[in-house]
Amino acid sequence: MSLTLAIIALGFLIVVHEAGHYIVAKLCKMRVERFSIGFGPALWKFRPKYTEFQIAALPFGGFVQISGMNPHEDIDLNDPNVYPNRPTVQRILTIFAGPATNYFFAIVLIFCVLMSVGRETGRMQVADVHDGEPAVGKLFPGDRIVSVNGKPIRWRADSGIQHAELTAAIQEGKGAPVTILVTRGGKEVEVTIAPRVGEIPSAKGPEKGYLIGIVPSPEREQIGVGTALVQSAKFPFIETRRFLRDIYGMIKRTVPAEVVGPVGITRAIRGYIRLGWVRTFEILALLNVYLGMFNLFPLPALDGGRLAFLGYELATRRRPNPKVETAVHMVGMAIFAVLFLLVTFKDIKNIFI
Repeated sequence: MSLTLAIIALGFLIVVHEAGHYIVAKLCKMRVERFSIGFGPALWKFRPKYTEFQIAALPFGGFVQISGMNPHEDIDLNDPNVYPNRPTVQRILTIFAGPATNYFFAIVLIFCVLMSVGRETGRMQVADVHDGEPAVGKLFPGDRIVSVNGKPIRWRADSGIQHAELTAAIQEGKGAPVTILVTRGGKEVEVTIAPRVGEIPSAKGPEKGYLIGIVPSPEREQIGVGTALVQSAKFPFIETRRFLRDIYGMIKRTVPAEVVGPVGITRAIRGYIRLGWVRTFEILALLNVYLGMFNLFPLPALDGGRLAFLGYELATRRRPNPKVETAVHMVGMAIFAVLFLLVTFKDIKNIFI
């Protein structure tokens, strides 16, 4: 069941992105011929009026086909509803709408979390203890975790998606018993637990590690609507800055380079779904930010690449050579197709390692 929900969640990210393009294109009076979730042969089609909606065989991606958007298309130069004949600003807004909608939905998801369960205080507590696990009878829901093996533990309040320090502290012991200090009923209680080998969720999917069988969660406090709106609006920009900082670190080789494809992302979402709807909303918000930010990179075949050509047109008041633009995007698509296959192969291999 969790795998099915993870696939649906990944499809949700695609729908959000492409819906942004679709809605703004329609508002700008462009003719949208097809709205596709996935690539390849269509498994299901529906054409209510002017646009054909479809679900294709390869679910990892999607596209909105706007008449005349591809420079090599044969179009009626007198048709005001084709993409090239709309004002430059409208075309820029249409392309930018995909990433912008991802950012907007990230804000919506985080706002739902903040209004439902409150914001994080930076302290960690035990949300649940699984039956038959090492922590049974030693830790209880509501325990506030203070330290592990003498090392203070906090929940990273700057990002509710990051792994709790508790997980890292347990892995450092490499399976040896860990001493955990908690506060319970206003008193400090120290327990020793021997972890077991299991799977822990990570950005690239479940990995083998050491578990004590609890569900850690941030301690939260209720906040008002205004504060929730402000914090929600800040979320995508905070995560974008962190995302860019990590990429810079990868380039300088100070941060390990981890590239994950749709298979790995689906596995990661599945892991968070098992932790409850709050963590699921948080990871989906983060993935919306990543998808929006990645698409804004000025690379061929991405929204950012198209925006670069439109920026040139806006600055020079003349359109780029259609053949050059087509060639650039085709090369970009070929490169991304190869990278997609390589990353997908790596993700599938990691499942069996």
